[in-house]
Amino acid sequence: MVKGITKRSEDYSKWYLDVIATAKLADYAPVKGCMVIRPNGYAIWERMQAELDRMFKEAGHVNAYFPLLIPESFMRKEADHVEGFAPECATVTHGGGKKLDEPLVIRPTSETVIWSMYKDWIQSYRDLPILINQWANVVRWEMRTRLFLRTMEFLWQEGHTAHATPEEGQEETLKILNIYKTFAEDFMAMPVLAGVKTEKERFAGAKETYAIEAMMQDKRALQAGTSHNLGQNFAKAFDVKFQDKEGNLKYVWATSWGVSTRLIGGLIMTHSDDNGLVIPPKLAPLQVVIIPIWKSDDEKSALLNKIDSVTSDWKGKILFKVDDRDNYRPGWKFNEWEKQGIPIRLEMGPRDLAENSMMLVRRDTGEKTPMSCDNITREIPALLETIQKDMFEKARDYRDNSTYEVDDYAELKERLKSEGGFYRIHWNGKRETEDRLQNETKATIRVIEENAPKESGKCILSGEPSERRVVIAKSY
Repeated sequence: MVKGITKRSEDYSKWYLDVIATAKLADYAPVKGCMVIRPNGYAIWERMQAELDRMFKEAGHVNAYFPLLIPESFMRKEADHVEGFAPECATVTHGGGKKLDEPLVIRPTSETVIWSMYKDWIQSYRDLPILINQWANVVRWEMRTRLFLRTMEFLWQEGHTAHATPEEGQEETLKILNIYKTFAEDFMAMPVLAGVKTEKERFAGAKETYAIEAMMQDKRALQAGTSHNLGQNFAKAFDVKFQDKEGNLKYVWATSWGVSTRLIGGLIMTHSDDNGLVIPPKLAPLQVVIIPIWKSDDEKSALLNKIDSVTSDWKGKILFKVDDRDNYRPGWKFNEWEKQGIPIRLEMGPRDLAENSMMLVRRDTGEKTPMSCDNITREIPALLETIQKDMFEKARDYRDNSTYEVDDYAELKERLKSEGGFYRIHWNGKRETEDRLQNETKATIRVIEENAPKESGKCILSGEPSERRVVIAKSY
């Protein structure tokens, strides 16, 4: 175990913060509840941004930017929305040394300001659909914070779309849900369950909320992304109408959706170990680090010349770095790059040079393998794909082996307390039953899976009829 990192088995929460600290991902800011994202952490976010941005644009979306400050009156126009966000809002009351005529809310989300603009931009069916995304920061006044998972200010993307029909709105909502699921599984190597939220867990002002839910290594759930079908709620609140092909005025149909830097927290807790961070290759800012080991200047020169020759055509194909710093010992470098989660480490000393080979170390498994320099350029890309695949399968198997069907409430309460995990249970669909479940177990209904088969049964709490199982868990 790397020095300075608490074991997961001893204190999972402390382990999580230790990994962040030793990998130099983030730090606490002077303002309580805020965080500074350090270069290592921001580099991961940039990789996430790049892939998601590409996926959004391939689906027809464009980027824009809307103001950080929102008139307080805007927040009051959609009743459910203001009720849901009021406790989390930060408000500016003074500016330029004077009290403002109207307080300004620092955006907790941007539906209100965006729909005030859409009112001016939409007149006809020809103006639809509008498919806009923005990369931004938001502020939600959190009293209990944890780096990446829950902070007062965080970075995210938020999509806001406008459509002519409810069918188009629903199609968009599910399209984004699928993009999030694909990104989580194909790039983060983080398996997720996708489906709809209950009314209790629905986004404030939405008609339906869909989400992806992942299991962390402590068997708690993490909501990793949400896609909301807003119906016509915001269009009616801001009087956004369009003239259809027949000349009739109709309210627009809307969606909104987002993921945030919370994904970095999910990545950490899905894959990392007692030695530090583990990053899937597709999101690693560096995929390979090469560490030459020398005792003399001549050895150093010979090793660097060989490494330059081996890596001559890697640029644009493999993200790599040669750590030739002479003010740190090799062992320190090994430890440092291990803590930072780089997928592959290559070590090369004089003996390796004489044998035309390097020692390859996989971060995910710790496996060490000598590899010929003649083959390494061809083998590295294939190995990165293998590591990506292996990390996903390991996480998926862990989740599946920690997911259970339970029909006895006493058993459910005991197992939630003693072992955690995901539980598929029958529920009667009533809010009061959902509230009781949360009050008595501290677990919540995470998702009603999109492809869950109908299955007649009895609600685990009330004994009333149930048509399908829902997934519950304790969560972040």
